[in-house]
Amino acid sequence: MTTKRAQLLVHQLDITWALFDYHLKDLDDDLTLWEPAEHTWTVRMVDGTWVADWADAEPDPVPAMSIGWLTWHIGFWWTTTLQHCFRGGAPAREEIGWPGGIEAAGAWLRQVKDEWRAELLALTDEELDSAERTAGLPWGEGQTLAEVAGWLNVELTKNVAEIGLVHILGVQR
Repeated sequence: MTTKRAQLLVHQLDITWALFDYHLKDLDDDLTLWEPAEHTWTVRMVDGTWVADWADAEPDPVPAMSIGWLTWHIGFWWTTTLQHCFRGGAPAREEIGWPGGIEAAGAWLRQVKDEWRAELLALTDEELDSAERTAGLPWGEGQTLAEVAGWLNVELTKNVAEIGLVHILGVQR
């Protein structure tokens, strides 16, 4: 049964996704891997696998991010949240690689979005109010699934805005 609350969360997701699609259509691999500053986190080919820059403690200053890194980051936290909340466990960060190229990254994120969206729409209010599925989730411990879904929408919005800024700067370089 679809609930009004789940529909609201999905509506917010759809609005943010439309903004992501707006930027995605004009991106190419060169712009996706462009590093907008001297100190930039990006994705790099290491032994035939795309690996994202990472630090366990947030660096100071926080580095700029390439669009490639931002798409990996979205895929990392979204895959982790989806797998943890609906599939019984999540892979380690190191196991979530970037698929290589903006077209592949867009397809990956679209698939994760579609799976997340379908799972949300199937939830009841009681399930949204429960913290059972979020127990042990690194960024959701003690929060209800509705709160985690709301966080996911905010985090996606923030990351899409960052992609938009890097996109604009990259076009103007």
